[in-house]
Amino acid sequence: MGAALEIRNLHVTVEDKPILRGVNLTVKQGEVHALMGPNGSGKSTLANVLLGNPAYEVTAGQIIFDGQDLLEMEADERSRAGLFLAFQYPVSIPGVTLANFLRLAINARMKAADPTSKGISVSDFRKLMRAKMDSLHMDHSFAGRYLNEGFSGGEKKRAEILQMAVLNPKITILDETDSGLDIDALRVVSEGVASLRGPDLGVLVITHYQRILNYIKPDYVHIMFEGRIVENGGPDLALRLEETGYDWVREKYGVEQE
Repeated sequence: MGAALEIRNLHVTVEDKPILRGVNLTVKQGEVHALMGPNGSGKSTLANVLLGNPAYEVTAGQIIFDGQDLLEMEADERSRAGLFLAFQYPVSIPGVTLANFLRLAINARMKAADPTSKGISVSDFRKLMRAKMDSLHMDHSFAGRYLNEGFSGGEKKRAEILQMAVLNPKITILDETDSGLDIDALRVVSEGVASLRGPDLGVLVITHYQRILNYIKPDYVHIMFEGRIVENGGPDLALRLEETGYDWVREKYGVEQE
């Protein structure tokens, strides 16, 4: 039985303002879920809470990941446990190459699993890095560049997918990875994610648009509105949103803001 990310009746506030109002969602390894919804519905808040951003206060509910209480874990512990977040706006780290960043991340995971570990050897890391870059059709010179420094939007997102490929998480959250990408960059990034899809990887794609789901085909689609998941369905639910927008969701579930 694979790992699962279980969100149970999750309530979250930011600066005392309620944002999430009882979210329930389970993502298992081997499944691809799409979380959609209009601006301000709480999608990115959920992503931030999952990875432990301290600006968000959980006031009720549970998040269980692979049998552990995620809310009791620090952000680095969540990562080492097998959770990965691809950011909507990845930050630049001048002076740190992508290769060194990833080798340090792998070594941190190995050290956490075995305090006596000396980490991955340089030669083994190079083999791993090149193999993953080849699978994602990335030029090897990419590894020597400073992390996200001077990267285009598409390059930043490809670097995120490379990190995901190398770190091999159990569950990945893609927080509006399609944001700011042109059609070509979107296709390259999406196909990279799709190539990693398999029984050992669960994916939660957070997005406004159907277009990324043309490449990363979801098993399940969920609509978030006013801090709750209000509709659940299959890929046809995303197609309905593409055709009609969110007006019907607002009409069906609209409530007065607190």
